[in-house]
Amino acid sequence: MQNQASSDEFPPGTVLLIDRNRPTSEFILNPTPSDNPDDPLNWSSLRKAVNFGLTCTYVLFTFVLIDVNSLAYRGYIEELGLTYATFNEASGSNFAGLAVGCLLLVPCVHKYGRRPLYLISATVQFACAIWWANIHHGEELIAVSLLAGLSGSISEAVVMITVADLFFLHQHARMNGIFIFMQSLGTTGGPIAAGYVITSMGWRWMWRMIAIFLGVNLLLVLFFFEESKYIPTLIGQSTLSKDPENVKTKGDHEKGTEPQSAPSHLSIDSRPSRKSYSQRLALVTKADQPIIQHFYQPFIVLFTFPAVAFTALSFGSILAWFSANASAGSFFLIYEPYDFGPSAIGLFHLGGFVGCILATFTAPFFNDWLIIWLARRNEGIFEPEMRLWMMIPAAVLNAIGLLVFGIGLGRGFHWIILAAGQAIFGFGFIVTADAALTYLNDCYPELTQNDQILGDALIAVVFVRNGLAMVIRFSFTSWLAGMGIQHTFILIGVIAFATMTMPILLLLYGKKARVGTAAKYRKFASRHQVR
Repeated sequence: MQNQASSDEFPPGTVLLIDRNRPTSEFILNPTPSDNPDDPLNWSSLRKAVNFGLTCTYVLFTFVLIDVNSLAYRGYIEELGLTYATFNEASGSNFAGLAVGCLLLVPCVHKYGRRPLYLISATVQFACAIWWANIHHGEELIAVSLLAGLSGSISEAVVMITVADLFFLHQHARMNGIFIFMQSLGTTGGPIAAGYVITSMGWRWMWRMIAIFLGVNLLLVLFFFEESKYIPTLIGQSTLSKDPENVKTKGDHEKGTEPQSAPSHLSIDSRPSRKSYSQRLALVTKADQPIIQHFYQPFIVLFTFPAVAFTALSFGSILAWFSANASAGSFFLIYEPYDFGPSAIGLFHLGGFVGCILATFTAPFFNDWLIIWLARRNEGIFEPEMRLWMMIPAAVLNAIGLLVFGIGLGRGFHWIILAAGQAIFGFGFIVTADAALTYLNDCYPELTQNDQILGDALIAVVFVRNGLAMVIRFSFTSWLAGMGIQHTFILIGVIAFATMTMPILLLLYGKKARVGTAAKYRKFASRHQVR
């Protein structure tokens, strides 16, 4: 059945999700898969699970690599004579690498495919972990942090492109939820294990253990991760047969006469053939298309389409507060009245980890169920703004979690109260990030059908996200020094609540904004080949 969302009857993002004219109220698959078995949308469940599972493993260890550095802070001071200013510069350089790297590397997925970027990133991350384990000067920490940020910069945009490659619209919230959970698992679960390693074996062995896992990850990607970039091709092979009686040799032609055209019979073999194992694991899947425009189009997309700007601000701000939250816990808990060692600080992250787990296994599934329920009540028509209802209670949870943690830390409350604040914020973080990213995927349908447009949008989102985190990271120390822990987190809680209530405006005016930008969007989408 032809999807009605592809017509001009609906604004971008509004799709007929449920066919109410059929007795079973069947789902209409968005995007529409082709007949080719190598189209990732047609892959078997096992094949998708392996590919997406490797993607999630890559995300997990990327954020372990990025976020365990603070646990070694005391070891850096004792062994390297590291100052807090240098450590702060190293953390800021990591976010700078994440921000700049997505601008430089993600456009390459359009030209060369997903697989080579995953391989390059996994290789450089493996090298960074080895370097981290062998640093001897504080300045090296800045350099390796920058390189780790550059290598991990594809871990958000390219992964979300992979989700769009493999899954349908009604599955996006669940898949994005799993991706965000693996991201937060690396951020919160990684320090739990790293703390014990530092306590028992030292901080250098923390990096050596990470290098071992990253080496295994590199081998898994090398031998099992398939290219998910699908380049549509004409399925079939033409066969040209000529009548032997009418075929003449060069000597048969008389002077001044034209050779006779041989009658031919053209047949098409329409049987699709699946690629071989070696073809599916090709190092490069090159497309015949320029990529120069993808280095500047992300900024055009950011300031043209409201959904992209909203996702960039909401996703970026919630992750910036997540970073500030984790940073404050890692640094202030080593002093009185807590006096936490590395293992205790690692265990403290268990609060946020529990909140993230609870949200991962409830919120995305409820969000997918909610849009189906709302679509049934709307004559089977799905509006992307239906995703945003989940963000309203999440805004309250985010603010409460930040306030409980910040005020408790400032007043020296029992660590269980601080961990409870982390858990509340962790739950709200997953709900917010999942809803925002899924809203972007759903708001403009060709984003999920064309990796070029989706890549531009996600580059913009990830650049803003890491740019905000970098600004917060560099200014956080001065902020704390000027206002104190308690008042800083009160202000953060207020700002977080204000930014996280933006969905109310989109629930009221989001569809009008999509209608108003529909012409620009369709003009932009028409420049690219769409599935």
